[in-house]
Amino acid sequence: MAQYVVYVLLLAAISTLVTGNMGWIRETWWATLTVPDLTPNVGLWWYFFTEMFDHFRNFFLMVFTAFATIATIPLTLKFQHDPLYAIYLVIGTISLFKSYPTMADSGLFLTFISIFPEVWPYLRHPLPTVMWHLYASTLLPLFNNLWLGQGTGNSNFFYAATLVFGVANGAAFLDSVWAGLAVPYGEIKQGYSLLQI
Repeated sequence: MAQYVVYVLLLAAISTLVTGNMGWIRETWWATLTVPDLTPNVGLWWYFFTEMFDHFRNFFLMVFTAFATIATIPLTLKFQHDPLYAIYLVIGTISLFKSYPTMADSGLFLTFISIFPEVWPYLRHPLPTVMWHLYASTLLPLFNNLWLGQGTGNSNFFYAATLVFGVANGAAFLDSVWAGLAVPYGEIKQGYSLLQI
C-alpha cells in the first residue's frame, strides 16, 4: 500500500510539473467522478445521464460511483487466495462500470482470461458471450456512423448497441466469476450441484 501511495504522489508531482499547475486534477480525476461530458461512448452512463432530470444527477452520480467502488470489495475478499484472479475480476468490474469506457477496457479484461487456462473448462456460456461481443463490435461503429456521421439514425440505435455490448461484458464477467468459484472444487459429479456460501 505504501508503494502505491508513493507512486501516485510521484506521478501527481510529475503531472503538476509537466502541466505547470494543478488543473490536470479537475480534467482527469474529477471529470471521472462528475461526468461533465456526455459524449456518446460504449458505456452505459452517457445516455442515462442525458435523459435524467438535473435534480437527480448528483444522487445517481454518487450511486453509480459508489457501486463501482464497493463492488470490488466482495471480489477481493472472496478471491483472496488468488490475488491475480481477483485483479482480473476487478478489471472486469472497472470495464463494466466505468464512466468513460473504451473498447480497450473490455479488451484488456477479455484478453486476461488467457492467463488462466485452468478456468476455461468451467466457463458456462463462452459461445454466446463471444457472439454478443462480435454482434456489438459490428453494430457499434455502424450505428455510430449512421447517427453521428450521416445523420440518418438516432441515439436509440447506438444506445441499443451499447446495451448489447454491456450485456456481453456482463456475461463475460459473470461467467468468469462462476468459473473462478468452480475451479477449486474440480469437476462436479453427476447428481451433485455446487453450492457457494
